This record gives sequence, structure tokens and C-alpha cells, in this order.
Amino acid sequence: MASTSTKPIAKPTNTLLKTPTGIHGLDEITLGGLPAGRPTLICGGPGCGKTLFAIEFIVRGALQFNEPGVFVTFEEKADELAVNVASLGFDLDKLQRDKKMKIDYVHVDKTEIEETGEYDLEGLFIRLGHAIDSVKAKRVVLDTIENLFAGLSNQAILRAELRRLFKFLKDRNVTAVITGEKGDNSLTRQGLEEYVSDCVILLDHRIINQISTRRLRIVKYRGSVHGTNEYPFLIDADGISVLPVTSLQLNAKVSTQSVSSGIAPLDKMLGHSGFYKGSSILVSGTAGTGKTSIAASFADATCKRKEKCLYFAFEESPQQIARNMTSIGIDLQTHIDKGTLQFYAARPTMYGLEMHLVAIYKAIKKFKPNVVVVDPITNLITVGTVGDVKSMLIRLIDFLQKEQITVMFTALSLNNIVNEQTDEGVSSLVDAWLLIRDIENNGERNRGLYIMKSRGMKHSNQVREFVITSDGLDLVDVYLGPEGVLTGSAREQQTLLEETGHVLRTHAVDRKDREVLRKRKVLEAKIDSLKVEFESAEEELNKIYTEEDIKRKVLEETRRKVSDLRRSDSNASANTIKKGKSKK
Repeated sequence: MASTSTKPIAKPTNTLLKTPTGIHGLDEITLGGLPAGRPTLICGGPGCGKTLFAIEFIVRGALQFNEPGVFVTFEEKADELAVNVASLGFDLDKLQRDKKMKIDYVHVDKTEIEETGEYDLEGLFIRLGHAIDSVKAKRVVLDTIENLFAGLSNQAILRAELRRLFKFLKDRNVTAVITGEKGDNSLTRQGLEEYVSDCVILLDHRIINQISTRRLRIVKYRGSVHGTNEYPFLIDADGISVLPVTSLQLNAKVSTQSVSSGIAPLDKMLGHSGFYKGSSILVSGTAGTGKTSIAASFADATCKRKEKCLYFAFEESPQQIARNMTSIGIDLQTHIDKGTLQFYAARPTMYGLEMHLVAIYKAIKKFKPNVVVVDPITNLITVGTVGDVKSMLIRLIDFLQKEQITVMFTALSLNNIVNEQTDEGVSSLVDAWLLIRDIENNGERNRGLYIMKSRGMKHSNQVREFVITSDGLDLVDVYLGPEGVLTGSAREQQTLLEETGHVLRTHAVDRKDREVLRKRKVLEAKIDSLKVEFESAEEELNKIYTEEDIKRKVLEETRRKVSDLRRSDSNASANTIKKGKSKK
């Protein structure tokens, strides 16, 4: 019988060490950086950012990780290279003076490295070794490797020299980055570098619909798990920023806290609390329905809570939005001046979708807002398909949920197939969806607001009239008339009719009440008269009864007296008779 006891599994002790690059986002998709002490090949076409990638790897290492580096260039001289990257804030001359970096320009001439008719890199090894020792380098860059083998057609010699070069770098225990031009049918022109490199990163610069997009892909990474997708990256004043695709695992934390929409009746429709913190909200509607006004009100409420809001405007300038919102009582300029509200305004055609995503990602990381507004997302259709926009928004929503940042999107509805697809595609991603529609009635246009969905909230299913006034935004209580929901002047007219009817009914009731009061008074007067008559009759009857009683009493008294007299007379006669008999 097999034993049921288990032993702890020993963890491997020879895990691959990695060197962080310091490039935003790259260390995340490489799970720590480039393989330490091994060569990494950076390949791609002209203008894709290979040299910038390599120089940033050296500079970040020297400044952030205290790892000096050697940059060997075969194309640009040291002063030219320093001028080219100065716009990024990299001072290469200072780094060289501080012994944190050494730039070595090597002019490659085939005749200089041939000995006795054979191709040999020994001279380069000596020169490179001296540069490494001079600054005690931990990082090395060779830019670009094609210049080492220009004109060499012998593949056997080329492969052998490549292996010698990579072995030399490994023996010196330096983390090396080697750049190479992309070939026609291979990652590099020679087609060999990618096979002997431990890590290969492909940079791509493509033009789609006249929009420039840069992307990065890790082709291989020996001994390490890594991201395998294409990742957009941006080159700006801060260098390279790579935007990783968010995790496929839906395990982001959620919050039960709520944030106000800035519109009290809307908060009440959402369950008296507003939106969940870290949730995503879509506000869609036709032009002029007040989508931007709702977004601005949300931003205003955020800043009044002394939280930060980042507003991405793809249609109007910040000054235009701030000016327009003053007409409805929302002062955004004050929040801008205080630094709690920051705008990022750009036309969608300025970048491709991926580049916009990187720019948004980078701005959020830098500003660290509590709330993000994207107004409107439908403008992004001009630089990508509905599927591309949805893919971009999935990445953005996942990132914001992970950071517990509440986001509000606005979307323009034009009642066409493209916009319907956009609404349907995006609405399935968000946690709450507010829909504003035009309600035409009584010769005028009004707005009706619906809560199409609000996940996790017992929200109202009513249609409310959305009113924009000089004092802000409001939702009018639902008013049902004889023909359904009434808005605007139709509602006012029906209200007036009902108020008039109420006044007339009240007047009629008052008149009837007065008539009843008069009748009551007449009846009460008759009752009083009857009471008087009754009292008079009763008094007359009582008089008669009294007189009869007196007469009866007098008669009885008279009879008694008469009886007494008769009794006295009888006694006197008897006494007379007795006296007469006695005399006899």
C-alpha cells in the first residue's frame, strides 16, 4: 500500500535572474526585465525606436539601478547621439563624466578586422572589454549589429563570430542589448541573430489609415514565461512607455462604496447613493441631449469632494468646455486652477487607437485620479473599427477597475448601424448605462433619461425628464397624462388644466358647503322655533295640570273641612239628646 504522506516540493534554486529595464510597462510583460548576464536582441525596421530603446536601457540602469553601462555605436557618433536624446531629458555627457556610462563609437571597416584573409572580431573584443572595465559596466549595448558583418556572405564565419560575440558578453557577465535591422523574410537581415539570442523583442512601426502606430512583441524568452501579445508603445518626452494588455483573469477587487453623480435626483434613481466606486458608466444620446453636461457635473462633484478627476476630451478644447459649463452653473475653471481637475484634449486622428490607449494609461499613472471621463468614445471610430474600439475599451476598463478608478464614457448616437453597434458593444462592458433620448411633443423637443442598467443596484425603471437650467441639471418627476408621459409645455399645460379643474372643484365644493350651511341654519332656526312652541305648549299644559292639581287639593281640603264640620254637628246633637234624657 502506498504511503499517504507527502513531502514538500523543493523549489528550484536556479531560477533565471532578470535585469529590470526601467522602461514603463516592459518589465511587467517580461515579468521582471531582460535576462541578466545574457544577450537580448532588439530588432525592427527603420524608425521603430530600436536605438532609443537601447539608450533608455542604459540610462535607466545608470540612474535608477546604479548599474553603469557601455553603449557601442556603429552608426552615430557620441555627440550626435547625445543631441538626439537630449529632448528626452537624457544628459549623456553628464553620465559619462560621472563614470556611469561610456559611449564608444566604432567605425567598422572590413579591412580593419580581417587578419590573414579571415574575418575576426578580436579587436572589437579588446576594445569592448576595456570600455566595460573603465566604468565597471553591468549593461552593454551594441547598435547596430549589421554593421559588423557588412559585405560578409560566408554564413559559417558569420555564425561562428556571432557565437563568439555572444559568448564574450556572457563571460563578462553583462546584460547585453543588441539592435538589428529587420530582414525581408526574417527578424534580422542575417537571419541568425535571433537564434543565438536568449531573448528577442520585435519592434514594429506601422501605418494604418494614415495613422502611425508602434507595437512591441516578445518573440522568444529562454527560461522565462512572458507576454506573447502585441503591445502598443509610445515615444514621447518621457521616453518609451509600453501598455501591457490586461490580465485575462477577471479577479479585480470591487468596492461597495458609492460616488455621487452630481445630480441628486439621479443618485436617488440609482438607489440614493450614485455609482459604485471603481465602476464604469456609459452616457449615450443624440447630439445636444446633455451628455457632456452630465460628464462635467460628475467631474464637478468629484472635485468638490476634494478628489481628482482626469478629463479626456476628444471633441472640444478644455477652454471651450469650461466656458460652456458656466452657463449651467458649473465652474470647472476653479477646479483646474486648484489642480484637482486636469484635461487631456486631442483629436482622435492625432494617434492610432493603441497610441491613444498608451497616452491615456500614462496620463492616469502620472496624475493618479479618482475619476476619469472620456468624452466621447464614438469619435474614436474615425481611427479604428468598432471591434478595435471595443478591444481598446476592454483594456482601459480592466486597467481602471484594477486601480479602483471610476470612469464615465459618453457616446454619440446617430441612429445608424455603426453607432448602434458601438452602443451595444460598449454597453455590455460597462456597469451602468444612462440613455438620453429626444421626446418630441406639443411642437417642441425635450429630453428623457432612462437607466438602462446599473449592475448591483436596485435602480429606478422610470423615464424622467432631463432638464438643463442655469442652476444646473435636474430630473423632473414622472408626469403621466391621458396620453402617456408628458414633458415640457405639454406637461405644464396639463398641469395647468388639472390645477384649474382643482380650483373649480374646490369652488364647487365650497359653494355646496355654503349651501349646506345655509340649510343647516334654516333647519336649526326651525328646530329652535319648534322648541319654543313645544316649550309654550308644555308650559300651558303644565299650567293646566297645576290648576287642576290646586283645584283637586282645594276640593279635598273643602271636603275635609265639611266632613270635619259634619262630624262636629253630629257630636253636638248627641250631647243635647243625652242632657234631655237625664232631666227626665
